[in-house]
Amino acid sequence: MTIDPFIRSGLQAHQIPADYVVDQRFQDYSAADHETWSRLYRRQFDLLHGRICDEFFAGLAGLGIAADGIPDFREMNRVLKAATGWEVVAVPGLVPDRVFFTHLAQRRFPAGFWIRRPDEFDYIEEPDIFHDVFGHVPLLMNRAYADFVAAYGEAGLRYADPADLSRLARLYWYSVEFGLIETKAGLRIFGAGIASSPGETVYALESEKPGRIAFDPVRVMRTHYKIDDFQQTYFVMPGFDFMPDLTPGPLEAAMAKARMLPELAADALITEDRRVALDDRQRRPAA
Repeated sequence: MTIDPFIRSGLQAHQIPADYVVDQRFQDYSAADHETWSRLYRRQFDLLHGRICDEFFAGLAGLGIAADGIPDFREMNRVLKAATGWEVVAVPGLVPDRVFFTHLAQRRFPAGFWIRRPDEFDYIEEPDIFHDVFGHVPLLMNRAYADFVAAYGEAGLRYADPADLSRLARLYWYSVEFGLIETKAGLRIFGAGIASSPGETVYALESEKPGRIAFDPVRVMRTHYKIDDFQQTYFVMPGFDFMPDLTPGPLEAAMAKARMLPELAADALITEDRRVALDDRQRRPAA
C-alpha cells in the first residue's frame, strides 16, 4: 500500500504552498534518521566504485555530501548555486508535473526531505531524500548535465499534449534516472535511479539480460519503460557534452519524428539500434 507522502512528511495538504516548497526542518531529523542515511550512504558509496562516472564522486566531494548524516540543504546550496546556479528545495513528496517543470526551469531541484523507515531500507515506493539528494544532486555540479536538466524543465512547460509529455518523460527516465555513459574506463552509470539502487547498480552494468543501446532522442522518445522492476533497456550517452539538445527547434524536430513512428516496448530491439557491448572489465559475476 502506498503511504501518502504528505502524511509521512508530517504535513497536511492545506499546509502545502502552491510551489510545494517547504522548510527542510533539518533540526527535526532524529539520530535514527541520520543513521539510516549513513547506512544507505556507506553501502551505496562502496558499491558504486568502478561503476559510476567520476563526475558523480566529484560532485559528492564538492558538495560535502557524506556518510556522517543527512545533508543540510542550506549548506549544500551555497556551493551548488555558486557552481552551476542550482539549488535544492525541500518538497513533501512527488509534485505535479507543471510544478516540477517550473522548478527545474528555474534551476531548483525539488527533493523529498523525509527519509525511509528502517523496514524500507532496501525498497521504497516514493523517492525519499536519499534517492533525491544522493542520487541526483552530485551531478548538478557538472555544467553540461545541469544545463540539460534545466532545459528539460523549460521543454516540459512548452508541451501540453499528454502523448508529447509522455515522450518527453522518456528522455528524462532514460537519462537522468536510468542513463549509462561511455568513459575511457568503460561503461559507467550516471542515472540516479541506478545510483541509489544497490541491485540495479550491479544489474545495469554486469547482467547480460538488458539491452544497451546508443542514445538517440527519437528512439528514446518512442520507448516505454518499467517503473516496478529493473530496466529491460539502457540507453548509453557518449559523454556529458553530448546530452540531447532540448531547445525548441531541435526538440520539436525530434518530437515530430517520434510522433510519426510506432511506440516500442521496453525490451524492443530494432534494426537501427547500435548495441553497446560490455567489456571484460564489466563481466563480473552479478550479485
